[in-house]
Amino acid sequence: MNDFQIPLSQALGIGLVLSAVLNYTIYKYSKNINLQRNKKEKRLSTDLVPPFGGIACSMAFLISTRLIGRADDNFIFIGVFAVIVSLLGIIDDIYNLRWYIKLFFQIILVFYPLHYLNLFLNIESFIGFDFNNYLNFLGSTIWIIVIINAINFIDNMDGLAVVVAGSICLQIAFLANYLNQYKITDISLLLFVTIIGFFIFNYPPAKLYLGDSGSLFIGYCLGFISILFNWTPVNSTIYTSFINPLLLFFTIPLIDLLIVISYRIRSRISPTTGGTDHISHRLLAAGFTEVSVLIIFALYSVLYFVLVLFSFVNEGLVAYGALLLLIALYIVTFSKVKKMKILG
Repeated sequence: MNDFQIPLSQALGIGLVLSAVLNYTIYKYSKNINLQRNKKEKRLSTDLVPPFGGIACSMAFLISTRLIGRADDNFIFIGVFAVIVSLLGIIDDIYNLRWYIKLFFQIILVFYPLHYLNLFLNIESFIGFDFNNYLNFLGSTIWIIVIINAINFIDNMDGLAVVVAGSICLQIAFLANYLNQYKITDISLLLFVTIIGFFIFNYPPAKLYLGDSGSLFIGYCLGFISILFNWTPVNSTIYTSFINPLLLFFTIPLIDLLIVISYRIRSRISPTTGGTDHISHRLLAAGFTEVSVLIIFALYSVLYFVLVLFSFVNEGLVAYGALLLLIALYIVTFSKVKKMKILG
């Protein structure tokens, strides 16, 4: 356990300032780096903006996490690996690694902490079979890798990854605090402020991008937080034996991931190639501005969170009705966006 401790409010302030200072430093000194664009990828912006904001966020997060006593060894251990994932992202930003090389290292960097810390989603208990935790570790590894790449996919427009990931952080913090899981609350808020410190430079028009170093780092942290979250409701609810409500907070990045992959497979385009076929790009093609798109994503996130909470605090038919409404919203969003015009 970490013996040194300062109040959470001070740690949040330090995390925010540290993130802003580190991002500013990277912004100033990375302008002299000779950046290369992958010619096979189609991007929204033609500007070569430095994509190194993620390393500043990861360092600020690790340092600020170390400052709060309630951040035990598990969080510190995961935080160190999150920085390693961020470094992997930097290498990819500079050298454009092959997708299978990135996936190989993602599997290692996700599986080892899960196995070492004995963390997993209890899938075997859900399906009623005992595979000696092999299925639990496999499913948990796949889940976190999906979240990592979903956040990576949603980082496709100035400020968008910050709005989506920041919303998820606040939603997790709210629910974790409600359930007295204060460690998760603290970590989620620390991740939120380090992201906000970057947002100063990523608000449209962006001066600095997250890059893979940031999107992989944020996805990694959120994925592990979803595993660490302990769903133990006081009262019996619809989620007790059905689904962890925390998983529903990832709806937006997962919908975007599914839409992009399904479109690229139909169009015989590699799903790993960058393009302008994301939800945000389709909204831009419909005439919305970048700021308007950010507001739409934020409002959609709030709507989904309200529905999750509504199903959470109620029982019986009301809870099932709210959950069915969530599923219907998911399906309608997917079907409507899939038909929207592709940008450019």
